[in-house]
Amino acid sequence: MILPATSLVPGEASGPVFALSQPLSFWGGFDATSGRIIDRSHPQVGARLSAHVLLMTAGRGSSSGSSVLAEAIRLRTAPCAIVLLTRDAIVTVGAIVATELYRSSCPVVLARDSDWPALAAASRLVIIASNKAASLAVDPEG
Repeated sequence: MILPATSLVPGEASGPVFALSQPLSFWGGFDATSGRIIDRSHPQVGARLSAHVLLMTAGRGSSSGSSVLAEAIRLRTAPCAIVLLTRDAIVTVGAIVATELYRSSCPVVLARDSDWPALAAASRLVIIASNKAASLAVDPEG
């Protein structure tokens, strides 16, 4: 199954899906060194996001989260891609900065509301995002 999406940061990635049950702030909520959620109030505290396609309905928090995400991308502890349900400038800027400064890609795409249940139920996704369009493929092998 291939689903259309809006490309916010181009790139290609594939990996297992990690769907957040609540929004996450990268600033104070995510450890760029370990790739883990460290926000003690988050229900998924301790979970490792590295190398996963991260599904976030929305981001939360400080504009400083962009720098934490960019650093995690540089360290290769970040999610391999991020799928959002609502636009988030902080997440988008963090991924763009990592692309520009470190030549490391973390595609960020905006999914359609109607596709969210299928994406959240997927075990693995393939993301292909250009400057103009994006597609999300549910990996049948996953």
